Amino acid sequence: MTQLPPSSSQVEQSIGQQAVPSSSRNPNYSLRYTLSGHRQSISSLKFSPDGSMLASAGADKLIKLWDGITGQILDTLQGHTEGISDIAWASNGEYLASASDDKTIRIWSVEERDEVKTLNGHTNFVFCVNYNPNSNLLVSGGFDETVRIWDIARGKPLKILPAHSDPVTAVSFNHDGTLVVSCAMDGLIRIWDAESGQCLKTLVDDDNPICSYARFSPNSRFVLASTQDSTIRLWNYQTSKCVKTYTGHSNRTYCIPACFITSNGKYIVSGSEDNKIFIWDLQTRQVLQVLEGHRGTCGYPIP
Repeated sequence: MTQLPPSSSQVEQSIGQQAVPSSSRNPNYSLRYTLSGHRQSISSLKFSPDGSMLASAGADKLIKLWDGITGQILDTLQGHTEGISDIAWASNGEYLASASDDKTIRIWSVEERDEVKTLNGHTNFVFCVNYNPNSNLLVSGGFDETVRIWDIARGKPLKILPAHSDPVTAVSFNHDGTLVVSCAMDGLIRIWDAESGQCLKTLVDDDNPICSYARFSPNSRFVLASTQDSTIRLWNYQTSKCVKTYTGHSNRTYCIPACFITSNGKYIVSGSEDNKIFIWDLQTRQVLQVLEGHRGTCGYPIP
C-alpha cells in the first residue's frame, strides 16, 4: 500500500522541489488571441504537454484542436452524443481522453484525428477524467458518485470506488501515479491508493462547502481545492490542515478549477463567476493580477 509522504510544516518546502519564496515580480499577462468556434458553452480547455496545441470541449459535444502558437483552428473531433465536461492529454501528447454526459469516456488519436476507444461503465454523466503519468491508466468520476480507475489497453476498469455520496467533480493522479485525489458535491476531498483502491485520507472543511475541484501540487505534498464558498484552499493532507486560503473571486454556482503556475514565480490561478481570472501570490495570498475580457463566467484557467 502506498504511504502518504512525510509531513511538512513549511509550504515553502512543499510546492516545488526547492524552496518557494514569494514571487519576485508580479505577473503581467495580456490578451493575445480570442478563439471562436464552439456553438455552446466551453467546459474544458487544456494545452498539450509541449504547449504546441490547445484542446477545448463543451456542451456542443465537440472537441476542437487549436494551434497553441498562432491560435488557428486545426480540427474538430466529433463522436459524443451529449455534452463534454472534461478532457485530458496523455503525457506524450498523442492521445486525448474526453468525459461526457453520454456516460462514456472516449480516447482520441491526435495524429489520426479519430476516436480509437470508448470506455463504458459509468451509469450517469461522466464529469471528470485524467491520465496517470505513464498514460496507461485513466481515472474518472461522475454523477454515479463513483471513481473509476481504467486500464486503457484493456478498456476495462481496474477499480470501481464507491467514493462519495454526491456527484464527483474532480479526479487526478499525483506526480508518480501512486495516489489519486477526488472531490465531490458532498464537500469531501479524498486521497486514494491507486493500486489497492484504499482511502488513505479524507479532508473536509468545517463549513463543508461543495468542492468543485482538487489537484495535487507539482510534487504531490499538498492538495489545492476550489469550493463553492468563493474560497480556494491549500491543504497539507498529511496533517489534514488547511495552510493557505485564497479569496477575492466569486464562486458559488459552478465547478471552477484552480491551478498552480510555477514558472517565473509561484502563483495560484482561478476563474470567477464575475467573468474574470484571478492570480494570487502563492505565499502571501495577495491578488497580483485580475484579467478581464470574458463575457460570461470564466471557468477554466490554464497555465
